[in-house]
Amino acid sequence: MRFYTQQHTHYCGIDLHARTMYMCILNQEGAVLLHRNMKAEPDAFLKAVAPFRLDLAVAIECIFTWYWLADLCAKEQIPFVLGHALYMKAIHGGKAKNDKIDALKIASLLRGGMMPQAYAYPAEMRSTRDLLRRRMHLMRQRAELLAHVQLTNQQYNLPEIGRKIAYRSNREGVAERFADPVVASNVAFDLKRITFYDDLLNQIELEIVRHAKQHDANTFHLLDTIPGVGKILALVMLYEIHDIGRFESVQDFASYCRLVKPKKESAGKVYGSSGGKIGNAHLKWAFSEAAVGFLRNNPAGQTYLARLEAKHGKAKALTALAHKLARAVYHMLRRKEALDRKSTRLNSS
Repeated sequence: MRFYTQQHTHYCGIDLHARTMYMCILNQEGAVLLHRNMKAEPDAFLKAVAPFRLDLAVAIECIFTWYWLADLCAKEQIPFVLGHALYMKAIHGGKAKNDKIDALKIASLLRGGMMPQAYAYPAEMRSTRDLLRRRMHLMRQRAELLAHVQLTNQQYNLPEIGRKIAYRSNREGVAERFADPVVASNVAFDLKRITFYDDLLNQIELEIVRHAKQHDANTFHLLDTIPGVGKILALVMLYEIHDIGRFESVQDFASYCRLVKPKKESAGKVYGSSGGKIGNAHLKWAFSEAAVGFLRNNPAGQTYLARLEAKHGKAKALTALAHKLARAVYHMLRRKEALDRKSTRLNSS
């Protein structure tokens, strides 16, 4: 957990919503200078903070509406702090809760150096990252349709289709397998939607690759050298990591990727684990997929996984391999050195 500890003359805490925001401004002594509900608009914000612009810091909780305020503060050269929602929930609990109380608490956390920071992703790459995340959402919907066709085939106890319908050329005649015309129409609709998603995803991927080459082509090519990591996984890693320098250690990076199991411990006793959802779910998925891809046509990697399976079981072994890959990526990006394709040995030092 990283805290914002810089000192300022004024501290502004905002409980931000889609159309409104509650603002609280404190001075160094903790006195309330402004406590007001207003419209969530740039002009209203700038007018409210105008008397306190001298050495002002602004903090909000990380929710889906933070983009415009972060960009406005960057344009106006106002220090902006994005609070980590899960950590803040643990810190500023209370008996009562409303927008006025939340704004005061956010400002107080900022003033006291107890504001847990989330990463305010820069605007120049943020839209492409969001497009990539949208692509992953559409891909999951496509996978659900493919699964539904296969389940419908099993539901009517028909012989296996015998070919991968993920490929467009293998979908011909699949709907005609069903004698009931309504069921056949249902499957045909699924197949049409899958074909639509194929075309849409191809367009999205071309757009993402075009922007990736403009943003950070060197890092993209470095990630593409990892065995088992293709274009999409490399793009996910590139845009979700953004700047490897923001992680002080390889342990911090592995934790951010959700590849460690945090323990709850007190007086030498372990009471379980918590905080499993703190981190980046997209990097967790990317490194899990990369671990599976790393094993393809890789005898040395398969031997290494077999040793891990004998000790931990299959599920934990794959997680350990994903962790190993994440550590390798961290050092690779730190040193700006490509991973040798001829080498299957991961160096975690």
